[in-house]
Amino acid sequence: MGIISRQLLKVIEYVNDRHDTIIYKFPMNDRAEIMNGSSLTVREGQVAIFMKDGRIADVFAPGRYKLTTANLPVLTSIMSWAKGFNSPFKCDVYYVETTQFKGQKWGTPNPITMRDKEFGMVQIRGFGKFSFRVTDAKLFMQTMSGSKREFKTTDIDEHLRGIIVSTITDVLADSKYSAIDLASKLTQFNEIAKASLEKHFTNIGLALMIFVIENINFPEEIDKAIKQSVSLGILGGQMHNYTAKAKADALQSAAQNPGMAGTMFGMGVMGGLGQQAFGGPGMGMGMGVAAQNQQSAGAKRFCPECGGSILKENAKFCPDCGKKLGDGCPKCGATVKPDAKFCPECGTKL
Repeated sequence: MGIISRQLLKVIEYVNDRHDTIIYKFPMNDRAEIMNGSSLTVREGQVAIFMKDGRIADVFAPGRYKLTTANLPVLTSIMSWAKGFNSPFKCDVYYVETTQFKGQKWGTPNPITMRDKEFGMVQIRGFGKFSFRVTDAKLFMQTMSGSKREFKTTDIDEHLRGIIVSTITDVLADSKYSAIDLASKLTQFNEIAKASLEKHFTNIGLALMIFVIENINFPEEIDKAIKQSVSLGILGGQMHNYTAKAKADALQSAAQNPGMAGTMFGMGVMGGLGQQAFGGPGMGMGMGVAAQNQQSAGAKRFCPECGGSILKENAKFCPDCGKKLGDGCPKCGATVKPDAKFCPECGTKL
């Protein structure tokens, strides 16, 4: 009667038709037992694990197996089969999916606070996608899934997102990245973050295949400042780019508004604008008038880089942009040849 009541399993196989199932326990009722010589099929992208009394025994890679003591060495030891097993036995069989789980999403549930050298304390949010796969099925079961009948991506996504957010926070602190750096070098930061994350995934039997930071969000006022800075190229202290852009915009507005141009000439500011916009002094009638206005205001000479007024006659550096002086005319700032005896623009003796 005991033998008749058993459900003897001759074939063990599983086809995973779902894209979110990482581990699946092969269905066995209380009477199901595995017999000597049963067939085990493990398809590509799968690993089969035999578990006895909550203890992981043998692990099978893809292939077809006829179950004997030869390919069940750990289970043979647990069951004390000295000369091979002849009678059916009970054992749990788990199939672990080793293909890539794509399109997993991550995001920061709360803002990350970072210290920025230009904006002070800044709170940012980020989001993106990643993909992973199981590389060590035994380690993954021991550390994450245990003996659950079914383990899906939804059972681990919160844990993985926690790893991602905490790692990114640490990377931000260690790398000394500024807000402008993040906005302009997102690809480089993405690579650094992925390299730091890989070891955390390996520790639980996973491999991080793809990690992408799709966007980082800043507070509105900082986002505007960053976009303006990036568009003007104010990186590495290149503030003269901002000055040149502002002067060019003012010059364009003055050209479209004759009344504004007259006012600006009277104020003596068109000299610098004209020189910056057109590449040097003497490029047009307006430049000559502006130079005279600025000279009458007390300027000794003008910077060949930004066109700014230089009141101190023996100054070695421009007080506006820091340009080293001495390569141009000391009176009008025009560029001159090293062996020139007179300025080609204003005629000043050199």
